[in-house]
Amino acid sequence: MTTSSGRARIAALDVLRGFVLCEILFANIQLMATGGTAVAALPMGDADPWLGLPVFSLLFGIGFALLLDSAAGRVPRPRLVLLRRLLALLAIGLVHMLLWPGEILTKYAVVGLVVLLPSTWLPRWAMSGLAAAFIAAALVGGGGGLLLIAGLFLLGSALVRYGVVERIEGSTLGPVLLGLAFGAGTAVARWVQADVPPGAGSLTSSLADLLLAGVYVCALLVLLRTPLRPVLRTLFAPLGRMALTNYLTATLLVLAADRILGVPTGRSPTAAFLTAGAILAIQWSFATLWLRRHRQGPAEWLWRWATWAHRPAPRIPAS
Repeated sequence: MTTSSGRARIAALDVLRGFVLCEILFANIQLMATGGTAVAALPMGDADPWLGLPVFSLLFGIGFALLLDSAAGRVPRPRLVLLRRLLALLAIGLVHMLLWPGEILTKYAVVGLVVLLPSTWLPRWAMSGLAAAFIAAALVGGGGGLLLIAGLFLLGSALVRYGVVERIEGSTLGPVLLGLAFGAGTAVARWVQADVPPGAGSLTSSLADLLLAGVYVCALLVLLRTPLRPVLRTLFAPLGRMALTNYLTATLLVLAADRILGVPTGRSPTAAFLTAGAILAIQWSFATLWLRRHRQGPAEWLWRWATWAHRPAPRIPAS
């Protein structure tokens, strides 16, 4: 299996992206249904967005760097391709914001334009150092926001430039050791947090959440080296390959369930959980069928058109 640009797909990235999309929907569905005013408990806990959004940001940085490598071999001005991609994402995000004020695409586009695109002129060691500085500043400042997004974007891009991503599916020991280190760090941070007065421990709490997200990533990478790999690819890769389409349509489906069908998504955690599961089942079914005949999802196809400034082939050629 290859990407539309001819590069071999990295299945682990598709699986991770699909898994994260599921987590983000479960974590945010009540806020999406109410425009950010839900007061009921989230179905999967208050810290859930931390498990998904950092990984999503890391994957965005990885994808950006992979696209730069692809563009560098195809066009004389590869950064112009990246600029068009980010501007198109900004336009999509601004429209999406009318439906879901808490959407993330607009922030991704802005941080990409201000930080990620200029960073492509930096050596990889400088990019890595800047990533560490942004992440540290974000944690000290409360754990989230644009600084964390910028840091994780740069970290993902640096992982590509150091050749880590291309070897991501070739090792079991690496993810195991890294996952154990992240797990130990999470336990220590939680232990320290237990002795901190409520409201005074944002650093340790945010650090624990970020490390826990790393544990989830490593666990999935390890599982992809086991006989469970085909199951995980079947479950999550179709969602991940159509990440933009699924992210956008999730908003439409949540609002339709809440405002047209009258499902009390924003008021009942149980209804929210069941609605999210139903939406993911619909999206998985559609993505699985769609990708049998098409190279990418509908939104991905339009985004690619804007990125490369020419109409891409929509269907997989008949064999």
